[in-house]
Amino acid sequence: MTYPHFGNSRLIVSLGILTLALVGRGTAAQAQTYRVLYQFKAGNDGTQPYGGVTIDTKRKALYGTTSEDGSFAAGTVYKLTEHGESVLYSFTGTGGDGEYPSYPGYLALDASGNLYGATTAGGNYGIGCGSIGCGVVFKVEQTGEEIILHEFSGAPDGVNPAGSLAIDASGSVYGTTYLGGTYGLGTVFKVDSSGNETVLYSFNPGVGDGYEPFSGLVRDAAGNLYGATLVGGTNGLGTVFEINTSGTETVIHNFPSNSQDGAEPWAGLVLDGKGNLYGTTYQGGADNYGTVFKISRAGTETVLYSFGPPPDGEGPTYGNNVIVDSAGNLYGMTASGGAYGLGTIYKIDANGNETVLHSFSGPDGRAPYSGLAFDPAGNLYGTTSAGGAYGGGVIFRITP
Repeated sequence: MTYPHFGNSRLIVSLGILTLALVGRGTAAQAQTYRVLYQFKAGNDGTQPYGGVTIDTKRKALYGTTSEDGSFAAGTVYKLTEHGESVLYSFTGTGGDGEYPSYPGYLALDASGNLYGATTAGGNYGIGCGSIGCGVVFKVEQTGEEIILHEFSGAPDGVNPAGSLAIDASGSVYGTTYLGGTYGLGTVFKVDSSGNETVLYSFNPGVGDGYEPFSGLVRDAAGNLYGATLVGGTNGLGTVFEINTSGTETVIHNFPSNSQDGAEPWAGLVLDGKGNLYGTTYQGGADNYGTVFKISRAGTETVLYSFGPPPDGEGPTYGNNVIVDSAGNLYGMTASGGAYGLGTIYKIDANGNETVLHSFSGPDGRAPYSGLAFDPAGNLYGTTSAGGAYGGGVIFRITP
């Protein structure tokens, strides 16, 4: 695919702004601004970027996936630099290739610039996988070459990976599948750099476990893995879990049948420097519009914020995780709510006070199903799954 010129309406601002932001703090970081950096259009370009962006400071680039369109109408891996957007790879959905990259997933980036992710569909079809396929774990190099690391095959293997992958120093990646495994209701898996897969854990609702993880994983410095299940647990409203380095699972929190607490954690978790976990729930809270929560290292859960009716955001879903800065402020998005009902970008300070930084209106994007990413200057980048001039979604930057 050719790069668009800076004058093209699809590239709203010169990505020289991005280049400056990635190499140091500038004066632009002092004023709150929202800018659309790129607009997706149906065809060989991808559309519906459900996943967030991964920032590569070394190459001054953003990477992500689209879940639709591309050369084979099965989604893409893209790269955005000061020169414009290029499609690194278009999924085919045939010959063992994947299709439809995981809805809320970010790409994992290694030191060599290789990108790792998963597709929810494609790979193996038929028995155990159905007509949409079981999904794959893939690697895409900077040259655009794709390598399929693993094709899921159904029970006792996983089915339909969802969420972001975590990566370790050896190049092994870790993730979750929404279904499959020994009990058919999801797994935690590891795929090493040679493509060998290990099912680390199969969720078992028969013992009060959570199941159907949709959020992917976060990994701490010791190698422990953390995630959330959408449903199950003691009260059927989801759990937060830990998988230690021996593969033992511990349910850290069961969301209770208490409307003040959250319920149904779709999105992934984030760790701060003290080992606290932060996440969001789709429902529950004071007004049943969802919550932002914190779980301490000791396992104590605190609801930091309960979303309310518009103009507040509502119902964080899919990949609407939060990120945390060094001062303890949290930033995230909702796919609905806000002044126009099309989603928001918000900040929650260390005292639990929320500020809606931006309400999406349609031409600037709508329905963000992902989270945000910081650059070294403190600017935030993200995507919306729809909206923009062509309706295919946008990549944006906001300076809070």
